[in-house]
Amino acid sequence: MTSWPNLSDLLSSEVEGAPVGLLGAPLAAGSVSPGACDQAPALLRRTLKRIGRYDVETGRELSTPIRDRGDAEVASLSIEEATGPIRDAVAQSVAEHALTLVVGGNNAVTRPAALGLGLPLDSVGLITLDAHFDMRDLDEGLSNGNPVRALIEDGLPGRNIAQIGIASFANTAAMHRDAVAGGNLVVTMEELRRGGIDSAIDRAIAHVAHCAALVIDCDIDVIDRSQMPGAPGARPGGMAVIEFFRAVRRLASDPRTRIIDLTEWDPPLDPTDLSALTAARWVAECVSGFEAR
Repeated sequence: MTSWPNLSDLLSSEVEGAPVGLLGAPLAAGSVSPGACDQAPALLRRTLKRIGRYDVETGRELSTPIRDRGDAEVASLSIEEATGPIRDAVAQSVAEHALTLVVGGNNAVTRPAALGLGLPLDSVGLITLDAHFDMRDLDEGLSNGNPVRALIEDGLPGRNIAQIGIASFANTAAMHRDAVAGGNLVVTMEELRRGGIDSAIDRAIAHVAHCAALVIDCDIDVIDRSQMPGAPGARPGGMAVIEFFRAVRRLASDPRTRIIDLTEWDPPLDPTDLSALTAARWVAECVSGFEAR
């Protein structure tokens, strides 16, 4: 053990029987805002050594082993071509681990990750922390702007979808109407600001109370741009990063949560280490929530 225990101590590709698996899904194709999200999994792994394991708030040190499952082989693939490899890699992880962390890549990885559960979609709940509805039309194919609509087309009902942090001036009226008409729970950024993150999470969990398993989509552009400059879709007025961490920890603590993804982090956009440290702490919050089950 090092003199300063850190998250990288818990991560190993050799560990057997680990409760948590970490899978990279470095998909960059099909982004509405082209970039280099495919660089995120490797940088996150390197940054884990800078995140400690002791939580001063709880007085506990993280101890859960995490198996590093490497990256799904999706380099140079289109979203359509990458769907199968990501779905299959997630399915293998879900079969071995109680919780799978999927590190994108762009937000298009959310759909194959959810399909990787291998469950009927009417039993799966999707909670998104995202500034966007991700319900662009499918007419021109799959993109990082329509994984939620694609999952709805696959059979995921709106009563199983809760969307937290939806931002003004970042969506269309048609998407909003479709989400509400479909039965999605929509918690806007202003509602979150008035009621607090705990109330928003309570509402989301209540909305998907009937679901057997949960997928949590953490599109990192939900965070205020000043606190997450490495997210191309982030804007001023977004979620405070401390609220994001609290939301992730609470959602990870639900025993039904089987998959949590982190998407839309584009490392070259941030010449500092702020975005990398935020993404690496996401892992700590996921593990802390898992240990609280």
